[in-house]
Amino acid sequence: MTSNQIGAAPPTKARPGPADRSARPGIALTVIAACQLMVVLDATIVNIALPHIQTALGFSTNDLTWVINAYALTFGGLLLLGGRAGDLLGRRRMFITGILAFTLASLLGGFAQEPWQLLAARAVQGIGGAIASPTSLALIATTFPEGPERNRAFGVFAAVSAGGGAIGLLAGGMLTDWLDWRWVLFVNVPIGVFIAFLAPRYIRESERHPGRFDIAGALTSTLGMAALVYGFIRASSDGWSDSLTLGSFAAAVVLLFAFVAVERRSAQPITPLRMFADRNRSGTYVMMLSLAAGMFGMFFFIVLFVQNVLHYSPIKAGLAFLPVTVAIVTGAGLSSNLLPRLGPKPFMVTGTLLTGLGMAWLTQIDPDSSYAGGILGPMLLFGFGMGLNFVTLTLTAVSGVADKESGAASGLLNTTQQVGGALGLSILTTVFGTASRHEATTQVKDFMAHASPEQKAAFLNTRQLPAPWSDEVLAHGIGVAFIAAVALVALAILTAVFVIQVRRSDLEALGGAPTGAGL
Repeated sequence: MTSNQIGAAPPTKARPGPADRSARPGIALTVIAACQLMVVLDATIVNIALPHIQTALGFSTNDLTWVINAYALTFGGLLLLGGRAGDLLGRRRMFITGILAFTLASLLGGFAQEPWQLLAARAVQGIGGAIASPTSLALIATTFPEGPERNRAFGVFAAVSAGGGAIGLLAGGMLTDWLDWRWVLFVNVPIGVFIAFLAPRYIRESERHPGRFDIAGALTSTLGMAALVYGFIRASSDGWSDSLTLGSFAAAVVLLFAFVAVERRSAQPITPLRMFADRNRSGTYVMMLSLAAGMFGMFFFIVLFVQNVLHYSPIKAGLAFLPVTVAIVTGAGLSSNLLPRLGPKPFMVTGTLLTGLGMAWLTQIDPDSSYAGGILGPMLLFGFGMGLNFVTLTLTAVSGVADKESGAASGLLNTTQQVGGALGLSILTTVFGTASRHEATTQVKDFMAHASPEQKAAFLNTRQLPAPWSDEVLAHGIGVAFIAAVALVALAILTAVFVIQVRRSDLEALGGAPTGAGL
């Protein structure tokens, strides 16, 4: 049976065949969105459980960061290869393969008894996510016709992608408080089985495009991206002058330059460089890089603040992020409904401005800031702005791309999001660390002048400032870090204003009019 025959309806009418089932776009979209939710959610669901994981498995503080980093490293480094695999081998096939790998790794990670076992499972989760995520986005592009129907599908997908991080924080808090940290991994198993069962029944297999893997391009891009992501991760914990940090960046530069050289000569490149010829698409990638940098930083630092300064429990910390999810979904729904009439640029400009204002507001955070007075407002602005942007960025990145290259285009969009997040978090953490150390010098002097003898003895033993001095250090570092976040989002604002253009053909395509031009 050829790939074109997969999903053909059987001659008998006794029971619905695969083609009849795959004609139900609502179920197909539910399956695809569930996959994306599971992959995105896993990036944050583990965060709140980290203290419990450290106690249970005996991680050192430094090694504990690899529970997050092992996933980010493989996920960010292999996304381009995952997108290309879907183009060549069939997107539904690779979609299911990625889901099964992710599900099995989640099960094994939940049973981990040693640190290395959990880290290995997290790395395999990243591999499964790197296969499933770009193919899921490409399946939307090939399942739904261009126009309002695809816009609505992208709206759902973008809302899930953007809101998954906040949902993960809530789910992580609930599972950790009510059950056990292992359930932040076990929860993926029934979801993965559900997706793998329904996918072949309600999603058509895509055409398998003739060709072969660009092995040289796959190796240089994957290793280059892995080195780049590792360099950012290493910089956040060991500093920008660390020898391994510098070595990773140097290796990334060499490998990525080699990748570009290989792709320019390849007859069947893993990432067709002509996709960057369109200024709107290139601008989209720059905006995703910048906005993801701010988004990762916002989640990381606000989680620290609400738990360490406001003393929220894990579940209460997760609940604190629910308004962000509501704001993201609201923004995504608004932009997907009005895109055909207004085009993408108004939403990109408005969304990035709101995101920047939310970040700027967070620079005012201090130990006396309450959730309602200092956290909720900025998060709502940030969430609504990101919701407006995610739909338009997702649609712009894959619209107008040839069907055989949509996997590569979506993989590149996801890659920029992961690399942007790693880059942003490493920069903001470095700024945070520098500002915190300077503030700690001031606070130690005040502490030694006013602390009790017992407090001084404890400090000399642990070198850790107690509250309220520690709160001053943390809040000052977070406020300064958000200044850097504003600068990162400013790049997205400038790109939206001066790079993104709207053509008449764009509005025709968004409205469903026949046109050969995309975004």
